[in-house]
Amino acid sequence: MSNPAPVRRTAVASDPVGAAARTPGSAAEARDAVAELLASEFCSLTGESQSDVVVADALLITSELVTNAVRHGGGLTGFSARITEKGLRITVDDADPGFPVVREQRGAQLGEGGYGWPLVRRLASEVSVTPHGEGKRIVAVVALF
Repeated sequence: MSNPAPVRRTAVASDPVGAAARTPGSAAEARDAVAELLASEFCSLTGESQSDVVVADALLITSELVTNAVRHGGGLTGFSARITEKGLRITVDDADPGFPVVREQRGAQLGEGGYGWPLVRRLASEVSVTPHGEGKRIVAVVALF
């Protein structure tokens, strides 16, 4: 069993900060890539500060989007994380062209899910869903500053 290729950081003239640029095999790998990007480009991940809340939100959004792509979107087909002037831009592509749906919650039905998409929409400063190839692309921006 070989180790997966390491996450590569890229920098382009229009975006002077780094980016995670490999499709992860799991939500955990995606979180690790985002944590590494944030640690190197945004803040150290030690101590308690306002940036810790932002990092926690970014990691939660990453986990929810990747998990939803795997569980409900026909599989993860693309992933990137990049720091832009607006904040952390997380892009997740999946194989299902259907847009996310907010499920109506009825009472205390534990373990049935349905909280991820509303949570992403609440925590992100911007969210968009667009058709992409045979599926869709979801972009969430987490304000860092």
